[in-house]
Amino acid sequence: MDYLTSAEVAEKWNISQRRVAIYCKEGRIDGAVLKGRMWMIPSDATKPEDPRRIHKIEHQKGMR
Repeated sequence: MDYLTSAEVAEKWNISQRRVAIYCKEGRIDGAVLKGRMWMIPSDATKPEDPRRIHKIEHQKGMR
């Protein structure tokens, strides 16, 4: 299986490297493993939904 670093995934998904690390730490990216201080993420991993965005959308719907 091919792996990408968190920096490579951050660029691929157009999010910050810190956000990728948070997703990994929370177990939201299947197959991600911590090697030393570096997260290794399967190249075929999919970007999880951002719970902050889901909450914002639900909040906006409730305001209308």
